[in-house]
Amino acid sequence: MIKKRSEIEGKVLTNFKDGIGDVTMYHFMTEKEANGAGRLFVKTVIEPGNSIGNHTHEGDVEAYYILKGKALVSDNGNEVVLEEGDCNFCPDGQSHSIKNVGEDTLEYIAIILYTKQKEV
Repeated sequence: MIKKRSEIEGKVLTNFKDGIGDVTMYHFMTEKEANGAGRLFVKTVIEPGNSIGNHTHEGDVEAYYILKGKALVSDNGNEVVLEEGDCNFCPDGQSHSIKNVGEDTLEYIAIILYTKQKEV
């Protein structure tokens, strides 16, 4: 299956997970297409100053891979600045948040995988 860029719609989320402002997610794979392996497969775009609030993962894990920009990530309360090529992995039972602290758009790939595969 091929998905052209023009076929992947962005979904705007406002104050996502009690974050600041808008976040746009481009879903490049659906949960059904992942055959029960995970629930989120997106490129996320966050404008300067906007964020996704702190949240805990339960029954799944999440990874961010920074494509562009500068992010302040809280990894269980430990704040670290990530830039292009850096990654944050949030295991099951732990928490994180992400904020664009740069002057340009922040773009990253986010993947959430279940800790146990689901039936589809």
